[in-house]
Amino acid sequence: MRHIVVLGFIVAICIVAPAFAQTPYDGVWSVTILTKAGSCEPSLRYPLTVTGGRVSGAADVSGSVGREGIVKVSIHGAYANGQLSGNGGSGKWNGASGGIACSGRWEASRQ
Repeated sequence: MRHIVVLGFIVAICIVAPAFAQTPYDGVWSVTILTKAGSCEPSLRYPLTVTGGRVSGAADVSGSVGREGIVKVSIHGAYANGQLSGNGGSGKWNGASGGIACSGRWEASRQ
């Protein structure tokens, strides 16, 4: 279960804007999840592709990144927020693994 929550969160980082318009955050991103509290994996890294403001990945994502780079996402009980700017970004996340709360930070860089 913890892998599903963390993988889902990672997919959620660089997310949804109108599909018909290219956004400043389109491209391939490397997202690192750092767990600071709880029993989730201590650190994970995944590549994501954002096209037209939408992320492609292995999980169903609900959320957005505004044109100003503000990130708000949720997936499988994990929630994240933060800020993208240019080719990087970071923020906080929280969720649960096996009923035990987890939280930490995420960092993203455009490849």
